Amino acid sequence: MSISDSEQPVYDLHCHSTASDGLLSPAEVVCEADARGVRYLALTDHDTLGGLAAARAAASDKTLCLINGIELTCIWQRHCIHVLGLGFDAEASCFEPYLARLDALRLERAERIARKLEQKRLPNLLEEALAIAAGGQIGRPHFAAALISAGIVETAQEAFELYLGRNKAGDVKVDWPGIAEAVEVIKSAGGLSVIAHPTKYNLTFTKIRQLCDDFKALGGDGLEVSYPGVIPDHTRELQRISSQRELLVSGGSDFHSNNNRWSALGRFPPLPIKGGHLLHGLNAII
Repeated sequence: MSISDSEQPVYDLHCHSTASDGLLSPAEVVCEADARGVRYLALTDHDTLGGLAAARAAASDKTLCLINGIELTCIWQRHCIHVLGLGFDAEASCFEPYLARLDALRLERAERIARKLEQKRLPNLLEEALAIAAGGQIGRPHFAAALISAGIVETAQEAFELYLGRNKAGDVKVDWPGIAEAVEVIKSAGGLSVIAHPTKYNLTFTKIRQLCDDFKALGGDGLEVSYPGVIPDHTRELQRISSQRELLVSGGSDFHSNNNRWSALGRFPPLPIKGGHLLHGLNAII
């Protein structure tokens, strides 16, 4: 991978496939990104590397550069936070035990979600949710799809508003690994770590600054400052926070489905590739 200061290619450093909670297969994500002119793409499925091999095979005859990626779920001061890992060695031995632990936590949470929904006099949706996940990392979006399939709700938004969203029956808390462990496993695999969509955790900017201070002290590398839904004032403040802490800036669509036009691959508020951009950091390790 080689990118110069003068280049401004289309890129996307945050997207998902059916390996976690996306609706396109890893190969389809790559083909869609290539068709949209994305030159640098990171597939960052939740807590799994399961889609990377298929994505890399699909990218073999494309012009885009596929970057190894993952989005790890972790805890910071009792808040659930997502940390992106980018540009690591996917064969690193540190991943296997760590991701096996996350697999067990996700399955345990799915079982608890199913029981909680049953207590609301709904049918047991675990098997249907697992079938929809089709071997990928199971999460609340799969239960939303199961609720739609059962005719209980009409849309995923309705499913979250009634059953799965914050403080609803299906909002089951998990004892995820701490953020220090997430950063360490990414660094051990030779990658860069990035706090994903920091304004989506219901944190004040004072808390976001504290998060970034702790993240930097742990050896964290970057902050996602551009993504769908972030307002310009917040992007500017996130860029200021990044600059003050010498964190690289990153951007991505958080793509899950073509049904969401606001999160198409390669589509997020413009973030020029210049000094301090994560792509330049990836230059050094890829």
